[in-house]
Amino acid sequence: MSHTAHIRSHRKPRRSASKIAMRAGVAGGVLGTLAVTGASASSANAAEPVTQTLELPALTADLSSQVAQSADATQQTAANYALQAARDAAAAKAAKQAKTDLAEAKKEAEAKRKAAAAAARKAAAERASRSTARTTLAAATGSSSSSSSSTATGSAAAVIAFVKAQIGDAYVSGGTGPNSWDCSGLVQTAFKQIGVSLPRVSQDQSTAGTQVGLDNLQPGDILYWGSSGSAYHVAVYVGNGMFVGAQNPSTGVAEKPLSYDPPTGAVRVL
Repeated sequence: MSHTAHIRSHRKPRRSASKIAMRAGVAGGVLGTLAVTGASASSANAAEPVTQTLELPALTADLSSQVAQSADATQQTAANYALQAARDAAAAKAAKQAKTDLAEAKKEAEAKRKAAAAAARKAAAERASRSTARTTLAAATGSSSSSSSSTATGSAAAVIAFVKAQIGDAYVSGGTGPNSWDCSGLVQTAFKQIGVSLPRVSQDQSTAGTQVGLDNLQPGDILYWGSSGSAYHVAVYVGNGMFVGAQNPSTGVAEKPLSYDPPTGAVRVL
């Protein structure tokens, strides 16, 4: 026996021809299938265009928050500008209105000042006129002239008798008797008794006759207060420095001395 007879052989066992042929067929089928599939895929790819899609990076939470904060800040800034513009417009309007109001106030104050000055001048003139009238009446009464102290006769006596008969009657604005009178209503009615027609109001009665001086009065003369043509009160001179008139609601029809309320002037109609 050979000395190598107990050692196994290391050569691979031979495959049978049938197995090799079968495996070759399987491999060929697989390769054929792959070839067909590849061709089909190539044909499909050639028929449809290839579209590429670019993906933008997604915003992170921090970046989104920063963008939102920036938008809020921009919006707040715009709101602040709008609010400031509204405030500026309101301030300008208020300043303009204040300027207008100040001008109006100055204008009104100046008008009031002028009116007060005019009233003061008028009051001073009236005081001076009354003072002069008092002096004139005092001189006329002291001299006891026959014209001012004589007893009335005729028509003048009738007028004086009528007005004295009404002493004690009430004063009523617009009154024409028989138991209540205003100043011009009493004078008009008194002269109507003797057939003399006088205007109704004091202003017109103060120009109804001939103007006479207060130092030359006669019984029956019409006294007036104010200026001729714009008198505000009238009465009848009854002689001896006295007059009768419907004075006011407090005194009614009363007889008073000339010094009680010195008249401005007088007219004579008899």
